[in-house]
Formats: sequence, structure tokens, C-alpha cells
Amino acid sequence: MTIAANETTPSTPWPTIVLLALTAFCAAATQRILDPMLPKVAEVYTTSLAAASWAITAFAIVYGCLQLVLGPSGDRYGKLRVIALFSLLAAVASLLCALSGSLATLIAARMLAGVGCAAVIPLAMAWIGDNVPYEQRQAVLARFLIGQICGLACGQTFGGLAAEQSWWQWPFLAYTLLFALASGLLWLRAARHERPKGRRDESLTVSLRAVLSQPWPRVVLMAVFCEGAVVFCGFAFVASHLHVVGHLPLAEAGMILAVFALGGLSFALLARRLVPRLGEAGLCRIGGVLIAIAIAAIALRPTPLVAVIGCYLFGLGFYMLHNTLQTTATQMAPERRGAAVSLFATAFFTGQSVGTGIGGAIIGFYGTTPTLALAAVGVLPVAFGFAKQIRRRQKAMVAEVAG
Repeated sequence: MTIAANETTPSTPWPTIVLLALTAFCAAATQRILDPMLPKVAEVYTTSLAAASWAITAFAIVYGCLQLVLGPSGDRYGKLRVIALFSLLAAVASLLCALSGSLATLIAARMLAGVGCAAVIPLAMAWIGDNVPYEQRQAVLARFLIGQICGLACGQTFGGLAAEQSWWQWPFLAYTLLFALASGLLWLRAARHERPKGRRDESLTVSLRAVLSQPWPRVVLMAVFCEGAVVFCGFAFVASHLHVVGHLPLAEAGMILAVFALGGLSFALLARRLVPRLGEAGLCRIGGVLIAIAIAAIALRPTPLVAVIGCYLFGLGFYMLHNTLQTTATQMAPERRGAAVSLFATAFFTGQSVGTGIGGAIIGFYGTTPTLALAAVGVLPVAFGFAKQIRRRQKAMVAEVAG
């Protein structure tokens, strides 16, 4: 893909990328920290698990709804500035979570945390798109994602450890400090290095419509929506399948599920070698096959060993496919990169929600095994279909340059 001269940089801006990865770590950990804490929250606030789960739902709703607003804001005012400001807001929200004296105040604080975290990962990806040449971008994005992957794992791990202690709020204070540190350092770097290039007089609607008016962004957005739907139609219920069909304790099933992060971390560390060897289309195809094999194996034989291997292969395959989609998203509308990546995040988030809902409905009638099998089969046309679109686009661009 041809990159304009003003989109390249002499060297990869690793100091800023490390700060963005730290912020992504905090955002991902904050998103998942309450999952293992729900029984503790219900006990402390003398309520039911269903009522306590609203502290998770409130975060997810706000996080998803704000994606479309924050992307164009990054284009207009500077992506690092917006990330820094919203990271500071997330720090305040984490502190309020630690100090909450009732379930209502915890839910309100979690909603505020959703607002703060919503800006981090999409705008960080967009900033990397602005400052890293496309030929190097997938490997750099994979390294950036180490922060997010570790955050997902640490959020659940520290949440589980804290749930067994009398002072269960301590992870919120830790993330308060980390968010505040990242916010301050990013603000300083933004003041020195960032010059917003977006159109300050362009409305949110105009920005989003301009991205959607182009055919290639629509292809990418449809692909990531379908990816989120078919993959999480199955993977969201792996722990339940291991418990119900494999008769594993929920605690053991949850620990096995965390192996997913090791697969993602393996891809992040190997991306610099895998990307040039396999190419984008190859990564999509192999990633889709690994996902299908992993989910099918767990569906048919939900034993601990198969589940561990399956979750690892799933993580490896998922990040092969999803990281390729993310990289193409950063280039599908370079002049409105923040808006484009936010649309991408929204499509993925919506796809996950739809897929989880469909999977839950299927389980109600047929159980977990057919649901996982459907996900294993469904991911293949998505992965191979997008690989075909990539190849077609690359040939068209080569023909255009030759002409």
C-alpha cells in the first residue's frame, strides 16, 4: 500500500507507544476487574449477583456508546491530548470506585470509568496510524497490544485476588495511580510533538459520513462486525461449556480461559517475523483456521488439556486475524483516522454483543456444544472472505500504480 510522505516518520516513536500501551493496560484491566469480584461486591453491598452485575453492564454500555464521539474529537483536537484528558478522568473514576460506599455510587463510578476508558485504545491505534508507516504498522500495533492483553489478564487476576481480601478496593487505587501517571506524561508529549490535523469546523456526522461513503471502509467494518459476532458467539461461552459439559469447576475453567492471553502475547512477540512472511491475507486465513480448530476441539472434547491448548491456539489465531483487521482500519480513511478507527471499534463491539446474544439464544434451545460448533464453522468464511478482499484490493492498487 502506498503511503504519503507526510504519514511516515524517521523512526518508530517508541516512548509514546510505550505510554499508550500503559494506558491501554489500565483501560483493559479496568474493564475486566469486576468480573471475579461480583460475589464480593454482592456480599459487601448485601445485594444479589444480578444487581451487582450492573457495575459491569454500566461500564460496557457507556464504553460502547462513546466510541463514535471520541474518534472525531481526536482528529479535531489531537489524539494524545484527548487520550490524556480522558485517562485523567479514568483515574478519578477509579478513585471513586475505591471510595464507593454503596452499589449505586459504584455503578455511577463505573459509568464514569467507561467514559474515561472509551478514548484510549481506538485513539491510540489511530495515533500509531498517523505516526508509523503502513509497512511497519502491523508489527508495531501488535507490540502496542501487549499492554491491552496483559491488562485483560491482570484485571481478572488482581480482581480475583482482591475479592478474597478484606481490603478488596486496592486494585482501583493502583489503576488510579497508573492512569494519572500515563495521563501526565502523555499530555507533556502532546504539548511538545502533536499538532492536530483534523477539520475543527467539521461536525461529528460529517466525519462519520465521509468515512462510510467510501467502499473499502464499509468492507472492513462489515468484516470486523462479522468477526465479533461469529467468534464471540462461541468463545463467550467456553467457560460455561467446560463447566456444564466438561464438569470442570468454574474457577478452573476461568483459569484455563486466561491462556487466551498467552496466545495473543505470542503473536505480539512474533508479529515482526510473521507479518512479512505470511502477509495480511495469509494471517487472516491461518488465524481463521486456528480459531476454528481451537473452538471445535473444545466443543467436542472439553477436557483440561484440550481446553488449555485450544485457548492458546484461539488467542494466537484471533490476534492474527483481528490485528490484521485493526491495521487495515488505521489506513481505511487516513484523513479522518480517529473517526475511522472509532467506527471500527463500534462495529466490533456491536458484533460481540449480537454474537453473544445469538449464542445465548441457541444455548437455551440446544446447549453449548452446537453453539461452539457454529462459531467454529462461521469464522472460516469471515477470515477467508476478508483475505480475498485484501488480495483483490492489493491487485487493484498495483494495477493503478502500473497504469
